[in-house]
Amino acid sequence: MNDRACNTTMVLSVALAVAVTLTGCATIRRSEARSTEQLLAATGFVMRPADTAQRQQRLAAMPPYRLVSRTKDGKVVYTYADPGTCKCLYVGGSKEYSEYQRLRVQHQIARDQAWAAQEAHMDCDMGEPWWCDPVGR
Repeated sequence: MNDRACNTTMVLSVALAVAVTLTGCATIRRSEARSTEQLLAATGFVMRPADTAQRQQRLAAMPPYRLVSRTKDGKVVYTYADPGTCKCLYVGGSKEYSEYQRLRVQHQIARDQAWAAQEAHMDCDMGEPWWCDPVGR
């Protein structure tokens, strides 16, 4: 292969790798946003669609996919902007935020326990360490 063909192949390979990586990152972000939005809705946050030009402008000016706190009329207000999937804003107060934090911790503990159980099961399948109980399986 000549140098030009080799360089072209290299550039195309790098471009493909970047495209695959960015696609993966976007997929992860959408999944995380969906999970966060489910928790926000479950804890009492109100979803407000950006259904007017003014709301769309305000939504676009907010940091996307981040729970942000601010004070309005002496009260703390929490907002979460999703300009991609639902094109909406989730809004809640201190009570909803506390419940969101509690539920988020519960979900993380459940994920950690599921991961640990899966790892333990895999360990037992790979050589019967002393802590595995072959009778119990």
